[in-house]
Amino acid sequence: MNRLLEPFQYGFMNEAFLAGAMVALVCAVLSCYLVLKGWSLMGDAVSHAVLPGIVLAYWVGVPLALGAFGAGLFCALATGYVKTHSRIKEDTAMGVVFTGLFGLGLVMFSRTASDIHLDHILLGNILGIDAAQLREMALICGLALLLLLLRGRDLKLICCDPSHAQAIGLSVRGLTFLLLCVLALVIVAALRAVGIILVVAMLVTPGATGFLMAKRFGRMMIIALVSALLCTFTGVYVSFFADASPAACIVLAQSLVFAAAYAQRVWKDRSLEVPAV
Repeated sequence: MNRLLEPFQYGFMNEAFLAGAMVALVCAVLSCYLVLKGWSLMGDAVSHAVLPGIVLAYWVGVPLALGAFGAGLFCALATGYVKTHSRIKEDTAMGVVFTGLFGLGLVMFSRTASDIHLDHILLGNILGIDAAQLREMALICGLALLLLLLRGRDLKLICCDPSHAQAIGLSVRGLTFLLLCVLALVIVAALRAVGIILVVAMLVTPGATGFLMAKRFGRMMIIALVSALLCTFTGVYVSFFADASPAACIVLAQSLVFAAAYAQRVWKDRSLEVPAV
């Protein structure tokens, strides 16, 4: 029993559990909207595009979170501009913009002398989060959740039926920009926990799991929240004994839960099939 409770005896592990829970909570809520809107690739694009913003913020001497937020918004707006003013489709524009920004960020980082390890940016460093960084994450996560709670119904409508939203007088463009801002905020909050590469799994998998297992948005969000929190706790806990990356363990746990939900859904659909006469 002492061995099983050992992770809770260390302060850095307790801070990792708390940081992971905050990130899992806000990512799970946002993932439901992203899955409904079909913005999985947008989360991937923005998460990779924040790297040059981080390096630029380090050069200027401003908070890294501010640079990451600005770069994420720039990626989303640049993607929309290219799509609107050319024949290129949105997914192609996204791929061109975010890979270009990610490459730029890698070049900038390689020319920068700093004590920040690239692995911590790409894969996160949840075990190295201190009290000040924890407060910053709590502030960003709280702001993102507040925006989602205040405009949640409108955001759900533009994700499901933007034409109807426009017909009843809602600003689809404004709400879409708000969703992009929340996405950038959440990615900034999750960077220290799971890094640029793995944050997309936190933004997609919980919502995809809930979408498979529920037909109503409320139930979908509950499933996403529960699965994200359980997988985050399990991932951080198992990483202590496995001596593995906590972020990778979290994402692996979420993938296994999604695989189980998919298998259960396939089995249920087959059991409901009416045999041919």
